Amino acid sequence: MANKTRATDLLERQGIAFSVHRYDYDPGADRIGLQAAEALGEPPQRVLKTLMARVDGKPVCVVLPSDCEVSMKKLAAAFNGKAAEMMRPADAERTSGYLIGGISPFGQKRQVATVIEVDALAHPFVFVNGGQRGLQIRLDPGLALKAVGARAAAVTA
Repeated sequence: MANKTRATDLLERQGIAFSVHRYDYDPGADRIGLQAAEALGEPPQRVLKTLMARVDGKPVCVVLPSDCEVSMKKLAAAFNGKAAEMMRPADAERTSGYLIGGISPFGQKRQVATVIEVDALAHPFVFVNGGQRGLQIRLDPGLALKAVGARAAAVTA
C-alpha cells in the first residue's frame, strides 16, 4: 500500500504540512472512525471521519470527530439548505472517487462543498482519512479547512 494518494498529492501541491500514519484497517468494524482512533492510540475527538451527504439534492462532504453523529438539520443549515440526507455508499464512492472506509475530503474526484465540525478546530492537530483504508493524515485542522476551501460549522447531533 502506497503512502501517495490523490489526498496527499493535493496537500503537497498546496504546500500544507502533514504526516502519514498507517493502521490495521478492520473492514468488519462497526464504526470505522472509532476503530481508526483506537488503532492510532488517539482520542476519537481528534480522529475525524469523512461522510458524504446531500443537501437539497446537491452532494456535500462533512468532516467530524469519529465519536460524533451528524445532525441532518444542522448540516442543511450549514449550507443554507432545507434538507440533508446521507448518500448511499455506492453514490459516495462514485462522487468522491474513494472507497468507503478510505474517503478523504482531500483530492476527491469531484470536489464538493465541504464542512468541518467547528469543535475540531480547537485541537492543535487532527487525523483525517488519507484516501485509502488504513491511511490517516495528521495535520493542523485550520490547514485542513484551507486545503479544500471548507467552512467550519456546528454539525454534530
